[in-house]
Amino acid sequence: MTERQPAETLYQQLKQDIRDNKLPIATPLKQEQLASDYGVSRIPIRDVLGRLKNEGWLTQSGKRGVMVHPLSATEAEDLYMMRMYLEPLILSHAMPKFNHQILGQATDILEQLDQPKLSISRHGDLNWQFHACLYQAANRPTLFNNIYHLHQLCSRYIGFHSVELHYEKTSQHEHYQLLNAIKAKQLGKAKNILKQHISEAGEILVEYLHKNMHF
Repeated sequence: MTERQPAETLYQQLKQDIRDNKLPIATPLKQEQLASDYGVSRIPIRDVLGRLKNEGWLTQSGKRGVMVHPLSATEAEDLYMMRMYLEPLILSHAMPKFNHQILGQATDILEQLDQPKLSISRHGDLNWQFHACLYQAANRPTLFNNIYHLHQLCSRYIGFHSVELHYEKTSQHEHYQLLNAIKAKQLGKAKNILKQHISEAGEILVEYLHKNMHF
């Protein structure tokens, strides 16, 4: 990364590195070291760290410092509980507005998710694209943006679903069940599938974190 690159590029790279657990956890981040690692001055590092802290990606450490907070079973449970209630809600608003174009796009995304050997990052991006293409039809920007933020925060945990829990096949099967219910215009069934899809993934993840995360 060079000093000429925009702050947005630095922001996206730092956020990606947090998602991929490449930055130290529960350790104060040193601006000088980050500036050296990313090839920029301390000023853009300081500004981006502040932005990430405001968005919930970092937490306070001491009077002025910040750190990547540890993965937490409680945080994961809260994130998935909020998703479990908000996403069926936005789906209710989106269902009457679905058309062949939206459903075709959702199908295309699922077919991309079927490809073998996807990276964790690519799998996470496609997973969000599938949900987003359905939810955007609701035309509820405030609700949609809050769900987007929850997905972003959940993405720190997606590696455990992919690597430790081998959950991709189950998740993909549920995606197809959801899409089939939507195509059949079965709103109640679609909402139940979506709620179960989120809650089961959250329960498995929370159980894993309780057993394995010891910060």
